[in-house]
Amino acid sequence: MTAEDVLREMKGKVRATVPPSIDVSDIEFEGALVVLYTKHPHKFAEQDDLIKQLAKMLQKRIVVRPDPSVTTQEETAEKKIRQIIPEEAEITNIYFQPDVGEVTIEVMKPGVAIGKQGKYLNEIRKKINWSPRIIRTPPLQSKTVHDIRGFLRMMSDERKEILKKVGRRLHRGVSEGEKYVRVTALGGYRQVGRSCSMLNTQDSKILIDVGVDVSDDCGTPYLHLPEVLPIETIDAVVITHAHLDHSGLVPLLYKYGYDGPVYCTPPTRDMMTLLQMDYLKVAAADAKKIPYAGEHVREVIKHCIAMNYGDTTDITPDVRLTFHNAGHILGSSIAHFHIGEGLYNIAFSGDIKYEKTWLFNPAVNHFPRLEAMFIESTYGGKEDFQPSRREATDHLREITRRCLERNGKILVPVFAVGRSQEVMIVLEQLIADKEIPEIPVYLDGMIWEATAIHTAYPEYLNNKLRAQAFQKGKNPLLSDIFVRVEGQEMRQKIINDPDPCIVLATSGMMVGGPVMEYFKSWAETEKNMIIFVGYQAEGSFGRRVQKGWRDVSITSGGNVQTIRVNMMIETVDGFSGHSDRRQLMNYINNMSPRPDRLLFGHGEESKCLDLSSSVHKKYNLTTVALKNMETTRFV
Repeated sequence: MTAEDVLREMKGKVRATVPPSIDVSDIEFEGALVVLYTKHPHKFAEQDDLIKQLAKMLQKRIVVRPDPSVTTQEETAEKKIRQIIPEEAEITNIYFQPDVGEVTIEVMKPGVAIGKQGKYLNEIRKKINWSPRIIRTPPLQSKTVHDIRGFLRMMSDERKEILKKVGRRLHRGVSEGEKYVRVTALGGYRQVGRSCSMLNTQDSKILIDVGVDVSDDCGTPYLHLPEVLPIETIDAVVITHAHLDHSGLVPLLYKYGYDGPVYCTPPTRDMMTLLQMDYLKVAAADAKKIPYAGEHVREVIKHCIAMNYGDTTDITPDVRLTFHNAGHILGSSIAHFHIGEGLYNIAFSGDIKYEKTWLFNPAVNHFPRLEAMFIESTYGGKEDFQPSRREATDHLREITRRCLERNGKILVPVFAVGRSQEVMIVLEQLIADKEIPEIPVYLDGMIWEATAIHTAYPEYLNNKLRAQAFQKGKNPLLSDIFVRVEGQEMRQKIINDPDPCIVLATSGMMVGGPVMEYFKSWAETEKNMIIFVGYQAEGSFGRRVQKGWRDVSITSGGNVQTIRVNMMIETVDGFSGHSDRRQLMNYINNMSPRPDRLLFGHGEESKCLDLSSSVHKKYNLTTVALKNMETTRFV
């Protein structure tokens, strides 16, 4: 049975069930959803049981949208919204999404805008036939979020066609014959960087993460393997989180012919766009080969299907996907795949943190069903025990004091996403408690913009920070001590200023980015200090400095420059977004259900092997540390 046959059958069932008084003008597949377009959206809204009845009958998620012919023109609709919602709600932004028939209204006071028992929402729905969504105005406006939403609005017709195409692929039916589940390791196994795996069934080809190894000029996954090619036969791409070693090469797929969906959480979509565009900018500045263009990044945005934690959706005819919190960075996910009608369940951890941090709740390890799981091993070695967040704070306080007493400057290389915000929260607390002197903390690179994206998605933060997120006086990320570095002129002024300061700058592994300018200028001065708070991959420039190399070479614009490193070199463990050995063992011990097979990757070879061996001995589970290009069959 083709997708067209399935749709024709559904249309017949819907029209036989829906009362004649409700006009259903069209029924379409849009991704995994069955979308009913109606000229009477308010009548559907009054009959909640009808939608439930249809969903049960069709065994699909049903969404009801107004027929475009009955929605009020956007300019008129905006005027009516402003008339309905009380002024004291303080509307800051209204944007329409024609592809889904929604209007999002940003306000300072959501409760006032919604009204008692949704009074104002119901009135808006009736007056303009758009579905209203009220969200609180973020305290920092993110250019990335604003631009992505604007781009998606502009592309709404094209995006609708993309979703229809995805829907038809999804509903093509399941083939007969032998069932199987296989995973091929395409990158990030027995190494950190270029994470990529392919999940195959008889009806599906799914890529999980498509990262780049930023510490290596040739750090691409093995996308040329026969399991992958041709690229256009891939059904879906699933991204666990935004860091470049997991998302950096997604646009490359579109350059070479992929035109399918990318599944990720909304913050991951926005963060990976920010990081991919910066990756192109840094590569161009360092005269490196640029793997793709800005137009390919836009293709990724256009094809993204964003899902929140806990949402489940069909992504191929025989695979359902659910995202769970991974605790690593904003929007980071454990991707859980339910294959067939109960045939097999497999999960990919991405990067996980099994501890409540200053930003996030701990990684989820309870699933409805799970037979196999791929788990990261970044800090899986037997010596890899990290201090607690409290110990990390104490250590940072002591070394910061030591440097500032000498009137030195402190440089902290950070990843824009995750580590930056954690260090910001700690520095704000130390200064507020007068445990270190009040000096400016400069944020250079993408840190300010990444922080703004955090404030746009408070529901992804931990409970405490979420409560603070909209109170300007209490949100530590909005403190006056943080100063945004705007451009080269300001950067040079900070570099030459004799007064002490702290600079948080990207990139985290010192592979290009503004951090290098501060380092070149401050490295030779003994009273200055560099503090590493994040993972430094083997082969990266940051790893060489961290190891204590006293003479290091930098290539800039084709010229090689040797720098003498006299500054103090410190590492503060405990800020990592990765679980250490103890947390990884506890994560597995507390899993429910505990899977039959565990597969380890995303770690140096010794750590993957050590963790795999230790888990097997302690919990008597089948474990393996896969190599790149190996394929494992599960069914």
